[in-house]
Amino acid sequence: MRRLRLGILLAVTILALGFGGALAATERYTLPGDNVFPEGIASGPMTGEFFVGSTTTGTVYRGTVGTPNAEPFLPGGVDGRTDVRGLKVDRRGRLYLAGGATGQIFVYDGATKGLLAKFATGLTPSFVNDVTIAPNGDAYFTDSNSPAIYRVAADVTAANAFSRWSDLAGSPIVYGQGFNLNGIAASDDGKYLVVVQSNTGKLFRVEVATRAIAEINLGGQAVMGGDGLLIDGQTLRVMRNAAATLVTFQLSADFGSAQFVTATTDPDFDFPTTFARVGDRLLVVNSQLNKRQANTPPTLPFVILGLPIPGATSPPVPSATPSPAPSSVPTATPSQAPRPTATATAAPAPSIAPTPPATGSGGNLPGLPNTGAGGDTSGAPFAALVAAFAALTLGAARFVGRRGRRA
Repeated sequence: MRRLRLGILLAVTILALGFGGALAATERYTLPGDNVFPEGIASGPMTGEFFVGSTTTGTVYRGTVGTPNAEPFLPGGVDGRTDVRGLKVDRRGRLYLAGGATGQIFVYDGATKGLLAKFATGLTPSFVNDVTIAPNGDAYFTDSNSPAIYRVAADVTAANAFSRWSDLAGSPIVYGQGFNLNGIAASDDGKYLVVVQSNTGKLFRVEVATRAIAEINLGGQAVMGGDGLLIDGQTLRVMRNAAATLVTFQLSADFGSAQFVTATTDPDFDFPTTFARVGDRLLVVNSQLNKRQANTPPTLPFVILGLPIPGATSPPVPSATPSPAPSSVPTATPSQAPRPTATATAAPAPSIAPTPPATGSGGNLPGLPNTGAGGDTSGAPFAALVAAFAALTLGAARFVGRRGRRA
């Protein structure tokens, strides 16, 4: 009888793994304050640090992997910084901040906290949303409201450090109502930039040398509400904020097409906007921006989730102090005790303004249920099915066990 019960448990486990669709958060890093509404995150090179920005105050918080509570690092309101969206840290420890609706860009010295440079886009409307840093040290920023990509040269104090690097008018990226370009990421060799257009679910490749732009062929699929991006070799990960789903693609050699690999979620996702890789983990921002838009109370405290990367190889664990020759790829590894694995998935949250409801077919990712325009890849129906099946089979096993003992 024990073998029967073990067999049933094994079958349920295999079924759950086969359906997949769920990650399990193993760490939580809290942000102080009841009005933070974070959006961007950056990992400090070779230090185990991470930085998170507040969209309501412009405060930047600093956390350390393995320590549960983050602390204020740059106070909000200073230098005209009242809104922080995307952020990144370069090899020299400089912190680049996208200023959202302020239309500003900030660069700080991560060691002294001093302001190194500040730029204004000069466009109206302007919403500087995300930033990536290329291997040569140049930083590129997206604007969700005006069709432009900005560049800040590696020498941020040079006379012409800031430029409107790409005017997107007449390009394949056609701006419309709502949030347009959002997440941006540079290829490992610096040859390409990849950007996501949130309100269309399209991905685009930008060739840095020529500034030529082409839509990435997703095989008819789309990533509506695409937000933060991460490129690791030929692997591209896209966070869909409203769908609370992390979608993974395999990019072709020329980044001209991408094949869907998997879509995963976590029961603790709460309008996740973006993420940063730290070792074999992803630190995911639970923004709760949908609650801010709806003027409903947030769930406190605001947290950053630490999640495993499926199939990732763990790099060496770094020191907790800065290295004299840091890499641009963070390699710290979280060390908090794991929580029990969960297989339920978070329900998709509504879009936040100014993103309008998804228009067009959008497309659903293969192997996942069709739940409306744009495709919901959250995996919730699968998780519910697995949970129900598990409950039924375990109940049957207990019943059979009791009958066997009575016999």
